[in-house]
Amino acid sequence: MAKELAVGDKAPELGIPDQHGKTTSLKSFKGKQIVLYFYPKDDTPGCTKESCDFRDVESQILRAGGAIVGVSLDGKESHQKFIKKFGLPFPLLSDEDAAISKAYGVYKEKNMYGKKYWGIERSTFVIDLDGNVKAVFRKVKVDGHADEVLKALKA
Repeated sequence: MAKELAVGDKAPELGIPDQHGKTTSLKSFKGKQIVLYFYPKDDTPGCTKESCDFRDVESQILRAGGAIVGVSLDGKESHQKFIKKFGLPFPLLSDEDAAISKAYGVYKEKNMYGKKYWGIERSTFVIDLDGNVKAVFRKVKVDGHADEVLKALKA
């Protein structure tokens, strides 16, 4: 098991496709801090609320010199539908083999209704201009999360 990423660590490179199939890297966001949020599944209640909350503070995040990027295990067609349905203005990356989720330490064994399965633990990382982890939010509770992230970005 990879060690959990901590503040000050070098952020693992992305190198996975966005909703258009274009490979996205941290360098794609040169000159911006990155709000990288990992969420379990497109168009499910918690993930929809979290994504819409980020959508609603996006202008403030942009003004603070940031960019928002979402990551889930969903494919690009699923991402395209999710983006269109909720007017999400930022890229969603497809981590279909969970390589990036594992690199960030957010791919975990979960338990729902007595069934064990592997999936993404809702987590957010703020990555600074030098590509280092500036803030880490694990086991995210959606309510108020976008505001917490905005504060960390501005810090």
